[in-house]
Amino acid sequence: MVLVMLAWLIGLAWQLQQPDLMPQGMRIGGILLGLGLVLAARWFTVGRVRSLLIFGALALLGFVSTDWRAAHYRDQGLMPEHEGRNLELTGLIASMPQRNENGLRFRFEVEQAEFEGQPIRIPALIELGWYGTFWRGDEDVQAQAWVPPLLKAGERWRLSARLKAPHGARNPHGFDYELYLWEQGVQATGYVRIGPRDALPQRLGATWNFPVQQLRQRVRDSILSRLSKGAADSADSAELKARLAQSGVVAALVTGDQRVIDRADWDVFRATGVAHLMSISGLHITMFAWLASALCGWLWRRSSRLCLAWPAQHAGALAGLMLAGIYALFSGWGVPAQRTILMLATVIMLRLSARQWPWWVIWLLAMFLVTLVDPWALLQPGFWLSFVAVGVLFLTDSGQPLHERRKLMQPLLALLREQSVITLALTPLTLLLFGQVSLIGFFANLLAIPWVTGVVTPLSMLGMVWPGFWDWAAFGVQALSMVLRYLASLPLASLTLAQAPLWVGLIGLLGGVLLVVRLPLTFRLLGLPLILPLLLWQPVRPPPGEFDLLATDIGQGNAVLVQTAHHALLYDAGPRYSLESDAGHRVLLPLLRAFDIRLDKLVLSHRDSDHTGGAAAVLAMQPQADLLSSLEDQHPLHQIRPGKRCEAGQTWNWDGVRFEILRPQAVDYGQLKRTNALSCVLRIQSGSASALLAGDIERNQEIELVNSGATLKSDLLLVPHHGSKTSSSPEFLDAVAAHTALVQAGYLNRFGHPAEVVMARYQDRKIRVHDSAHCGAAHWRSIAPGEVNCQRESARRYWQHQPG
Repeated sequence: MVLVMLAWLIGLAWQLQQPDLMPQGMRIGGILLGLGLVLAARWFTVGRVRSLLIFGALALLGFVSTDWRAAHYRDQGLMPEHEGRNLELTGLIASMPQRNENGLRFRFEVEQAEFEGQPIRIPALIELGWYGTFWRGDEDVQAQAWVPPLLKAGERWRLSARLKAPHGARNPHGFDYELYLWEQGVQATGYVRIGPRDALPQRLGATWNFPVQQLRQRVRDSILSRLSKGAADSADSAELKARLAQSGVVAALVTGDQRVIDRADWDVFRATGVAHLMSISGLHITMFAWLASALCGWLWRRSSRLCLAWPAQHAGALAGLMLAGIYALFSGWGVPAQRTILMLATVIMLRLSARQWPWWVIWLLAMFLVTLVDPWALLQPGFWLSFVAVGVLFLTDSGQPLHERRKLMQPLLALLREQSVITLALTPLTLLLFGQVSLIGFFANLLAIPWVTGVVTPLSMLGMVWPGFWDWAAFGVQALSMVLRYLASLPLASLTLAQAPLWVGLIGLLGGVLLVVRLPLTFRLLGLPLILPLLLWQPVRPPPGEFDLLATDIGQGNAVLVQTAHHALLYDAGPRYSLESDAGHRVLLPLLRAFDIRLDKLVLSHRDSDHTGGAAAVLAMQPQADLLSSLEDQHPLHQIRPGKRCEAGQTWNWDGVRFEILRPQAVDYGQLKRTNALSCVLRIQSGSASALLAGDIERNQEIELVNSGATLKSDLLLVPHHGSKTSSSPEFLDAVAAHTALVQAGYLNRFGHPAEVVMARYQDRKIRVHDSAHCGAAHWRSIAPGEVNCQRESARRYWQHQPG
């Protein structure tokens, strides 16, 4: 059995590294080869050879079966010809809708789809956004505001929508949104259409489908409504915000809906290392199972007849497992909940059958069962954090009770030991996965674990019986938040390091485990030199006199990172997606942390939100960066960081690389009204190559640059205005004479960028164009100006979208 599980996991890990799926013929050949190896093993009498053949056969079958499953799933995806079309959909609300300031997002189970009156096939599960406010009206009906209604899980609706294949940003060390949707079974995303020419959405009625989601939504909305009641009428916005934050944490602990927790609170939880407690984790499931088992066992012992029929400890264990399973299902059935339920089930089944397996076999079996249900869970950080934490606790458990006279201190000593073991062992893994670790996490968890698991979570769950308990739970969250915010404000509360390659992280993880295992001290100290490479790792910077340029994948907007040997500049900061989300928080700050970059200068070409949306977040986290922009003096960003105007003629040199602002002219600030016309144009020149970053300048400004006599010729051009028809004039392109051009534009964006007529001009001049929708983040180096490394190509995996 151990051989089967190990072979499956290795075959699965091998398959998850593939850039493409195999052809059907190769899958059939792989199955036949695997069966052939099993038959061949029967002819060998040498045990090792036979075991090796069987192991290889099982690993191959695990690879092929996962590949087959992935191919079947991908074949059900959205066809390219249905992207961006107005479709009529009928189906069910399949999840709790998530409301934000822009509208709603929800999962939709499609029952019927039509295009121009003809039925078509689209994926069964999609994710939709319903945004408002929209204005509807015609000649006879006065225009009226149409806002998204209060949707409920299980309702049947008919609506118009536009869909596209799941497409997320692809940046170094970035979140794989496409893998997330793949694992969730979502094969298309889109938005509800409510324009003047679109049919109004129709609610066709309520159903009994998705009863768990209906109950979760009812409970979540009740918590949010009760805990925010009273503060909504308060003039104190701080009080309202605090009440909403408390209600979000309580709702997350009961229903597993982490998206109701405020982003600022998540920042505090991560800085203090307690984020794992603020959602349904393995710790919560285990605690719930233990309490349910103890209660059911106590009730069972009240009846002598029941005890004679079956032992109370067995009945309590099974009842606790069943109730914990219901709790895990209600909370969303995440990977930590799956792992915990499967491991509890394994232990309980062994106990009921009077068997006792080694801990590592149980641990391996739980890992095997989780990946058997969801193979792609192997790629989730939570999977490894959960299993490594449990494995380390098993590995370091002596199995011996404390001395009798120390029984009163036993729970406290056990908590101290387990927390210290987890902190030491998981620090290298956390740095590998996130590039950040909390230095005060040990002390914060000592306080938060018993408080959240023993007080806040039970009160939150009891609120389903009597809502008054939710008020007490919110008070507990408030008290804990005050302490955590103080801890997070301490100097060096968290450590941020450059993210090292996988092999360095694995060596560091081995070092962390060595430090906590029960071995002689001399052997344990060998773990320190194994961790050092992870702590001291530094990414390669360009040599003196050269520069690197990374055009990030941030959707519809500009954000370009430029590095020299000892300096860094960010040109624009991407768009704002919503009040709670922008390119700064979502892409740029994680990227800067991953490469351990301290910005020397932030250049904002002009005030448009797709160029300045993430600037506030970047300036807040990079206090040493100077601000250079064309923003008006009254712009809110100047309250965060007073800056200077960019004007033609400004120059500076970093490490042998020359930076020069080509426009706007000083007189343009009083004459030009269009923000695009005021874009700061930056040219960067090394000894071997040059790049031109043109912002959103349009034809008139391009002609002015050509006539000004400024040096425009460059090896690389950031395409002006994302490839709009108003830019990239022939005269400008001839003057720049670039070999390579980069376009930063969102996939299937509503502006149609880059325009076909503009791309034809680049093609006529044999300029190689790389757009972020196809390329992802584009990495260009002045030392090799003819090469562009595309993140979507260099780190390609088969579940990631490949636009046509």
